[in-house]
This record gives sequence, C-alpha cells and structure tokens, in this order.
Amino acid sequence: MPRLCFCIGLLVLQSILPVAAFPHGLPPTVKQKLQQLAIPESAIGVYAQEIGKTQPIVAVNADAAMNPASVMKLLTTYAGLELLGPAYTWPTMLYANGKMIDGVLQGDLIIKGYGDPKLDLENFWLLIHRLRQTGLHEIKGNLVLDHSHYDIPADDPGEFDGQPYRTYNVLPEALLVNYRTSTIHFFPEPGKHSVRVVVDPLPESVLVQNNLKLTQGACGDWQNLLTIEVEPGAEDKNNFTVILNGSFSRQCGKQSYMLSLQDSTVYTRDLFNRLWAQQGGSLHGDVVLGKTPQHLSPLKIYQSPPLADIIRGINKFSNNIAARQLYLTLGTGDVVINSSPATLAKSEAAIRQWLVSKQLNFPELVVENGSGLSRKEQISARHLGQLLLAAFNSPVMPEFISSLPIAAVDGTLKNRFTDTPVKGLAHMKTGALNNVRALAGYLLDKSGRRVIIVFFVNHDQAGQSRAAMDMLVQWIYNRPL
Repeated sequence: MPRLCFCIGLLVLQSILPVAAFPHGLPPTVKQKLQQLAIPESAIGVYAQEIGKTQPIVAVNADAAMNPASVMKLLTTYAGLELLGPAYTWPTMLYANGKMIDGVLQGDLIIKGYGDPKLDLENFWLLIHRLRQTGLHEIKGNLVLDHSHYDIPADDPGEFDGQPYRTYNVLPEALLVNYRTSTIHFFPEPGKHSVRVVVDPLPESVLVQNNLKLTQGACGDWQNLLTIEVEPGAEDKNNFTVILNGSFSRQCGKQSYMLSLQDSTVYTRDLFNRLWAQQGGSLHGDVVLGKTPQHLSPLKIYQSPPLADIIRGINKFSNNIAARQLYLTLGTGDVVINSSPATLAKSEAAIRQWLVSKQLNFPELVVENGSGLSRKEQISARHLGQLLLAAFNSPVMPEFISSLPIAAVDGTLKNRFTDTPVKGLAHMKTGALNNVRALAGYLLDKSGRRVIIVFFVNHDQAGQSRAAMDMLVQWIYNRPL
C-alpha cells in the first residue's frame, strides 16, 4: 500500500509540474514528432532559456557544434551593430580624372566602392542623380570601376551548389551594383491566354524567349511547373538567352524570379548607360576596371542607407550577399577608407576579438563568410543562445530585434505561425540548406516572459523538421508559470 501511494503521488506531481517530468529535455510532443520524422535527437541542437533565469528550459545537444545555415547572420548583424554602430554608412566615391569644363569631363569618371551592401537599383539611380547634380552631363572618357578595396579570393559562384546564376550565390564585390540581379516578373493575362514576362532591369545583353503556357489549375509550387534555362552566347559569354518553358497558372497572380547573369563590368555598363541617359547624361567611352590615382580628390561621395536599415534586409529576407559584404566590413571598422583593403582574415580577427571583449568563449565557432551559405560554418545552440542573451542586454537591442522576421507578419516568417497564438509575438531568424534547418530568436510567451529559443537540425530529413520546431515554440509559449 505505501508503494501504491508513492506511485499515485508521483503521477499527481508529474501532472501539476509538467516541466519537471523532463528537466531540460524535449517535451514529449516534440520528441514524438521527431521520431515520426525519423530524425534522431543526436541530429538536433536545442537551447531555450527565459531571460533573467540562470537555467535553461530546454537543452538538448546544446554544446554540439552544428551548421546553423542562415541563422549565422545573427552573429554577423549583431557584431556589425556593435562594432560599426547603427548609423554607420558605406561610402562610394566618385572621381573626375581629367578637367571638367562647363559640365564636360575631358577624361574618365571613376567610381570606387567600399562594399556598400545596398547599392540596389533605387540607390544606384540616386547615386547617378547626385552625380548629375554636380553639373556633369558629358563624359568624354571611360567609366572606370574600382573594386580594389576588397582583397579576397576569386571564387566560383557555382561552387556551393552548381547554380552560378542564382542570386544567393552572388559573390562579394567592393562595388556591387544591384547585386548584379535581373528580376523576371510573370503576369498572367487570361484575356490573351498568355503569360506576360517583364525583366527588370533588362540589360542589352539579355534576350528572353517566352514559351510559357497559361493554365487554369491551382498555383501550388509554381516554380516547379516551369523551367528556366540560361544559355551564354557562343562568342560572348556575357550575352545570355533566358528560355522559359512549362506552364504558369492564372491563379498565381504576379510572381518573380531573380537571376544573376553578367559579370560586374557588363552589368554596371548596361545599367549606368540607361540611368545616365535618363538623367540627360552621355558617355563616350566604355566601362572598364581600374584603380583610382592617389592624387585625386572626390567629385562626390555617396553614402549608403544606415546599417540599422540594411540589417533588416539581411535578417528579414536572409540576404546572403549583403551579409557577406557586412562581414567584410567588420575587419576594417568604421574607418573603412583608412583600413583598406578588406580581407576575410581581418573580419575573422575582428569577430573573435569582439567576442573576447564580451567575455563570450565559443571555441567551436567556425565562420567562413558570415552569411550561413556555407558547409563549414558552425556554432553550438547554447552559444548562439548566449549571443542572443548578450544582444538583448546590449544598447543596440532595439535595432537588432527589429531586424528579425516577425511570426506570421513579415520576412521569412510571414506564412509561419499564422493560425497560432504565437502570431506577432516571436522575432526569429530562419535558416535552410540541404540537410540543415534552423530557427533562432526571441519569443514573448503567454505570461509576458521573454524567452530565447535556438533549434538546429543537421540531418538528411531536416527539410521535414519545421513542424517539430514550431511545436517547440508553441509549447514554450503555453508553458505554465
């Protein structure tokens, strides 16, 4: 009888203290979901801790070094905010190498970049507009592009996954204009039984063959219903034909697909000529690569948007190339011109010195490019959790957290947690590679407690793990006081 009473008492205790039944382990529902997905616990790293508490809520393989995919951007952007400051801007210098008389430059115009991560179409137009405001309207010589601020290896954009024309594989450049991207917009036109295709910007060196058929069915995964073939020119590898085959449903509405085709010189030439002509300017020469003579003074200095704005694009929409450009800036600091050139070694040293200054010791940390688009980068769930805790207690906390996707609201979480109480209460970064899924950030639970959550999956079934991740987030939201 005493043994029976003890067992009954234990069951009662477990029912009123559900967390105590699995101290620091996974909730049974999450564990069961992982088992259904054939993902072993050895393939995950989980760490969850309420801010202000000393012990984690959940810690499973929390000290194992794991690939975080794009969640690595949290390290890069937080370090950027502290090392550079939220108001930091990147300069792009414009030089007149020759005499300018009555708005006519008898020589070359030089544009020297310092790694601006957001010299996109709108901002490049603004740069050209401000150049025109100097009174210059005719360039007799060449447009010279100066990329010398970066001293980095000349990698192959297709090395990561064999997709050299995908925009996530664009490599860093000190003068990177619009990420060298052309966006293909698809518009269903039922009245004409066709799909209208618009490429923006459409370089002179790109030809589009549209063979798409308009269908009536559900949109579904529309990208899998069409094929996009890219054929470089036989004589000029910077002339491309983009061939569109397959079908596109009228139910899809407008959709977009991005490609990066030409090299930097050709892409910038085509775009500059078009925008410069729109401003009433003319260029007689060509666009070439070169270096800025030391004796020249700038004709104009264009400043990027502030870092606090730029990291929103990096984290909310997982912009790989912008993250890589930011990472390279960490090594030169806020005196970017005087610290030139930027190198990967300088950036890694800056990150590690910064972590030491914050008394954060991450011996397993490997950073290759700061974006998470890597098979080498790694960090443990516990240490990423500690980094998020440090960020929460940092003066740059408001800018950092506001850069993260909001559950069921925007960014990569816009269509996640849509019908759950977590909607609008989680600021979390997602990450995805083949065999890797990750989720990390902050959750405000039903009792108003702020919780840090990190969930890594490194496994060939990682692509199926979203349900288990979301289940853990909702369990933490609903946990009792």
